[in-house]
Order: sequence, then C-alpha cells, then structure tokens
Amino acid sequence: MSLRLKAQTALNLGLLNLVRVIKYRLGVKSGLNPVQKISAQMPSGVFFTQVPSAYVVNHQSSRPMLAFGWKDYAVGHQPNWFYSPLTQVNFPSPHQPWFKIPDFNDEVGDIKGIWEASRLDWVVEFVKDFKEHNNQQSLYVLEHWLNDWCAKNSAYLGPNWKCGQEASIRVMHLMSALIGLDQLKSPSNNVLELIEIHLKRIAPTIDYAIAQDNNHGTSEATALYIGGSLLNCIHPSPCYRHWAKLGLKWLENRAAKLIMDDGGFSQYSVNYHRVMLDSYVLAEIVRQKLNLPKFSLNLYQKLQKATNWLYVLTQDNGDVPNIGANDGAKLIPVSDTDYRDFRPSVQLASTLFFEHSYYSQAGSYDQYLAFFGLEKLKKSNVMLPNKNAFFNKSGLITATKNNFFMAFKLPIFKFRPSQCDALHLDLWLKDKNILRDGGTFSYNSTPEDLDYFSGTQSHNTVEFDGHLQMPRLSRFLFAAWLKPIKLLYSKDRFVCGYQDVWGCQHERAIELHEDAVVVIDQISGFKQEAILRWRLQPSDWVLNGCNLSNGQIEIQIVAEHITDITLKSGFESRYYYQKTSLPVLELRFAQPTTIRTVIKDLS
Repeated sequence: MSLRLKAQTALNLGLLNLVRVIKYRLGVKSGLNPVQKISAQMPSGVFFTQVPSAYVVNHQSSRPMLAFGWKDYAVGHQPNWFYSPLTQVNFPSPHQPWFKIPDFNDEVGDIKGIWEASRLDWVVEFVKDFKEHNNQQSLYVLEHWLNDWCAKNSAYLGPNWKCGQEASIRVMHLMSALIGLDQLKSPSNNVLELIEIHLKRIAPTIDYAIAQDNNHGTSEATALYIGGSLLNCIHPSPCYRHWAKLGLKWLENRAAKLIMDDGGFSQYSVNYHRVMLDSYVLAEIVRQKLNLPKFSLNLYQKLQKATNWLYVLTQDNGDVPNIGANDGAKLIPVSDTDYRDFRPSVQLASTLFFEHSYYSQAGSYDQYLAFFGLEKLKKSNVMLPNKNAFFNKSGLITATKNNFFMAFKLPIFKFRPSQCDALHLDLWLKDKNILRDGGTFSYNSTPEDLDYFSGTQSHNTVEFDGHLQMPRLSRFLFAAWLKPIKLLYSKDRFVCGYQDVWGCQHERAIELHEDAVVVIDQISGFKQEAILRWRLQPSDWVLNGCNLSNGQIEIQIVAEHITDITLKSGFESRYYYQKTSLPVLELRFAQPTTIRTVIKDLS
C-alpha cells in the first residue's frame, strides 16, 4: 500500500487523535503514565444490604449466565472471572499488571469472552429480581459474587482491568443498582470505595479513549461524570469534583463531535449507537437524581436526534438491521426483552429527552422506566419521527412502503468505517429481515472470518475481483475511504455510486413500488469478475433459472452477461461470536453490465 494512502488515512483519523495515541503508548511503555503508579485495596463486606457479610457468604446459589445475549453457561456458586465461555479457556497469569498484558493472545482468543462476566451486568439483574419479586436471596447472592469479584480481581491486576471502557461499564452498573435500590443518596462506603478505585483507573487514560472517536470516549466520560458526581455529593473533595468536571467536559465534547447533525453516531453501527445513547441516558438519570445542573442545550438537541435515529431503525418487534460493528453490548440489562430488542432504549431516551414516551402501549420495554423510577410520559400532538429519512451525514437512507422497510447504506465516512458495506441494502417485510447484513462475529477471529464478516461478502452489495471495497491497513482500520458518486434522493427512488481505489465502479438505484422493491445495479471497471450477493432470510428458497421464491417473497433477476447464478450457503452473526448459516444468492459477471433485481411481496 502506498505511503500516500497511509498518510491520507492518518489525516482522516485526525492528527490530534494520533498524537493522543502515541502519547498514551509511549507513556505506558516508558512507565511514565500515572496509571501505572496507582494502587488500592479492594473493599469487602456488604455493598447493598444491611446484613453481616458472614451471613451473605453462606447464601451461595448456582445461577446460569447469559453471555452476549445468547450463550448460556453455568457458573456454579460464583463465576470464574478468568474463564471465557466463547473459547472455553482460562486466562493464564491473571494477576499481572494490566498494562503488561498483550492486546491479543492466541491462547485465550477473543478477550471479550473473559471480560463478559466482569461487566457486572448481573449486579443489575439481581437488583431487578429483588425489586420485581421481593427476592432477598438475589441480593445475598449479589453480595457474595461481588465480594468474590473484588477478592479475585485485585486492583489494577489482571485482564479485567486492562480496558478503561470495561471499568466504566462496571461503574455504570454499580450506579444503576444504587438507583434501582433507591440508595443513590445513601450508598455504602464499600460501593463508594469500589467506584473510586475504578475512576482512578479510568481518568489517567481518558485521552486514549477520546482518540478512538467511538463509544470508549462516551462510556468513560459517563463513568467519570456519574461516579465523580456521586462521590462529591457524599464526600465533597477537589479530586471528585475534578473527575465529575472531566466527565462532563467529554460528554459535551463527544456529543458535539461524534453525534452527527442527522443523529447518526461516529461508528455507523446500530448497536454501538445504542451503547452510546444508553450511556448518555444514564448520565441524565443520575444528573436528575442528584439535582445537578442541566447539560447544554446543544447536547440535549444532539441526544434528541440520536434518539430519533434509533427509533427510525427499530422495527415494530424491536429488532434492527444488523448494520455496522456489533460487540454484543447491552448496557442496561433491566428488561425481559431479547438482546436484539431496541425498544427499551428508545422508550427510555424518548421519555428523558422529549418528555414523551414513543411507545404508547404497555410493554416489556417499559421495564427500563420502572427500574429507574421514571413515569411514562405523554404529550399531545406529538409526531413520531418519519421512517422515510435521508441521513446524509451518517450515510443512510431509510424508507417504508406498504409492508416493506429498507435501509440503504451510503459510502459517506466522516469517521473511520469498520465494514465494507457500501451500497448494502437491508430489506424487511412485516418485521422479517428478508435481505440481511452478516454482522461482526468476533474482533479476534481468523483472518478469513475477519475479512468475511467485515468485508464485502457479508453484505448485500457487489464484490469486485475478490478484493474488499477498501484496502485493509489493520484489524480495525481501512484505507482509501469511499466517497459517494451521483447521490440522488427523491420520494420512492434513491441512487448512489462509488469508485474504489482499483477503479471498480458500482452504481445502485432503488425504487419502491406498491408490492415490490426494484434494485438496478450498474457495474464496471473490474478486471476479472464481479459478484452480486443477496443474503437471504433462512427459509425454503427455491431457485428456478433467474427466479427465486419461498412462497412469500419472489426475487427476479434480469441481466446480461451472467456467467453463473447459484444459491449457496453463507454465514451471519446476529449475536456476538454466534455464527449461523443462511442462504445467499450469488450472481457472477465477467464484463460490465446492468442488473435488475425485483423483490416482490407475494403475501
């Protein structure tokens, strides 16, 4: 890859961000970063109950856990904090300083499997169980697990201290538990001490999180703000005020920079959008509960737009297009809904930022409101966001027509793209995802899986000459970011194209009709072969010549120069680290052509 492309990518990332990363890495490598000099004694005893700790220890209970919203694994009397349910291995040498632990370990595999139990989601789940069923046993088990976690995860030692965002998520869950138990203004000393220990880890490396221009910055800013504010309210001190102000500064800064004017978030990901929005929601809840000054008007306006963006993508059953990177995170685990149900987050955000709960009917998505002690709100004459939308800053067109909903991914990148999904079409019929995105699978997988899931094969678009749409610089970084050509938006018709760094060109037009969606692809500039893929909902599809049907949907292909049309098996990842098969219609071409795809609703 040329130096010019690398230099252009560096400029796109931002020189200040690069300086932050270099400063962080040099500081850690040289031992000069103050994060390497902190130490603390982990608390023990009672955190949320008023019973003797010896009594709590005797109340052990086996309880299954759910990793990444789908994977059950038994934990015995308490979880093994260094075991990965993804790779079924234990982390070696779990008590060395976190900054000496490498980012990737082939023996361990995906470290997110190690981190999952230590996010303390279960703290909130135990509190929820206690609130809903008055089950005191849940609090006793919570105390036992939390004592065990503190005993086995010495401050700043081991893999569970390696990531500042992971520490931030723990703070958010501890704070959520205090709110759920109505203990926010009278927390135990142990909880305060545990939060302080975490903020000491987060604050010295916040610049590195900010340099990523992603959810790391919003999560860590939230933890500093809510944790520092609570500590300062209970025991005022300059240090706590500094943490709260630092968190507030970056909450405002990140919203101004990373939430675009159309409401989209810098990561071009539906799930990371939820992570970001849930973080700000929790910051606002704590602000209200502690009677702190309001955030800026600009911040609230950005959060309103972000709320509407997520609402537009959320289907009536709560599911969303699997667009963008998806790490399996669900920050506020206090509803009985599936991981892929985004309605609880929309309901909570709309209630807080619009003072109007978007879902008027009663449902499990209201559990978020009940947990945090918030009323369901209704304003008169409120218009819900239009699902026919052109998000021209975050690169997305959404549209509805009769039973159809579509999301059309545009090659517009102000921030670094994480997937080669330019011109991907996500199509839904009556809440069923007919044409679908492949997802992420894992951040630490084989090179083949990495290129498959983040590459062109995992999207409903065209692959040229066997290469990605953009050259890969590293695991999480592409060069030569695509730009739109001939971008047109009108009622029921949308057009966009691009030319990649190799000179391959793809233009896609989409037309919405009463009972059909028509896609017209024009492809040229490739040297050997182009492959158009339609990744289908698992069903009994039957291919007959250039017609494909499952009885409810019919797909007709009209094109010249087709060298092959086959129905093959591909993969998708609806949940992190879950890989399942799905049918994929592949059309191969050896010369430039125009392809007309008609998707008909037969229902």
